[in-house]
Amino acid sequence: MKMHRSVRWLVFAAMMLSLSIVSFGQVVVGISVRVAPPALPVYTQPAGPGPGYMWTPGYWAWNNDAGYYWVPGTWVVAPVGLLWTPGYWGFGDGVYGWHRGYWGSHIGFYGGVNYGFGYGGSGFGGGEWRGGSFYYNRSVTNVTNVTTVYNKTVIVNENHVAFNGGEGGVSARPTHEEEVAGHEHHREPLAAQTKHEHMASQNKQNFASANHGRPAVAATAKPGEFHGKGVVAAKSAGAPYKAPAMSPKQARSSTPAAKHASTSTSANNKSKPASHPSIALNKNTTASNKANTNHSNSVNGKKTQNTVHANETHAAKASAPPSNSSHPASQPHQSASKSTPALKPVAQHQSAPKPAPQQHSAPKQGKGR
Repeated sequence: MKMHRSVRWLVFAAMMLSLSIVSFGQVVVGISVRVAPPALPVYTQPAGPGPGYMWTPGYWAWNNDAGYYWVPGTWVVAPVGLLWTPGYWGFGDGVYGWHRGYWGSHIGFYGGVNYGFGYGGSGFGGGEWRGGSFYYNRSVTNVTNVTTVYNKTVIVNENHVAFNGGEGGVSARPTHEEEVAGHEHHREPLAAQTKHEHMASQNKQNFASANHGRPAVAATAKPGEFHGKGVVAAKSAGAPYKAPAMSPKQARSSTPAAKHASTSTSANNKSKPASHPSIALNKNTTASNKANTNHSNSVNGKKTQNTVHANETHAAKASAPPSNSSHPASQPHQSASKSTPALKPVAQHQSAPKPAPQQHSAPKQGKGR
């Protein structure tokens, strides 16, 4: 009897593990707020520490007590053969939901957000794996002490909007390739990335309320290193900073539970609150918004240039009208959130009304029942 119970527990554990792996194919939004993130700041990329490092762009994370704070871009030792798909904020159902980034064999959808340095909104132009070695595109990445390099000009789409969908957001939908990539097996952010984000949340100067969209530490050479020559400050805010009309507590309170599925195919996945204020639960993203053109971080203007000033992002032009979208993409792996309020079913069968009781006295005129 004891042996049978042990076997049963082993089978149950195996089933739970397999379910967790399968469910990681979908991204569940765990953070949703009622105010949009600031524009992405303009900064240059610190030099890569050496071979095997991959760039992970900076982003705005959320803290329930103080609002948005900047997580500096940084170089991390990449898992061999895998690429980093950045997380992104997507608008839907009146809130902005965070879709966490992930590692995978291919780049998935990241909201069409132009993070720069190879992440121009769709795909990644900063490098590629060739066997067990990563080759860097020097046109958009700052590497000086590696030999596995090449040069390839990429198209620039000058835009620093930090979210997809909604008023002023990036209007993008996932490509077929991004949708396929979103269904692949993915890996969560590395421990170094998670620690990097947590450390960023401990510095008040990283909060948008203090730096107004222009953080003093915009990027670092290695995760968790916020001091020294590898630290880069922002040149400017990506757009004029506008303070939110409500407090962080108000932005989070009365916010409907996030139900943004990662793609149109994952609409049934319900979101759960994240264990860390700025980290959404990861379950492998599915793409949902079509990405914009790739963005080299330092090409001036919106046209493709043969000469690329690598390692620099550009602020969006003030005269350029923001792109509007009524619905965002959803994540991880990523796609448009399609939460629809449940409708009460209409009764299918109704009993016939009972006949009115007979009246023994003649009814009065003008007062029929």
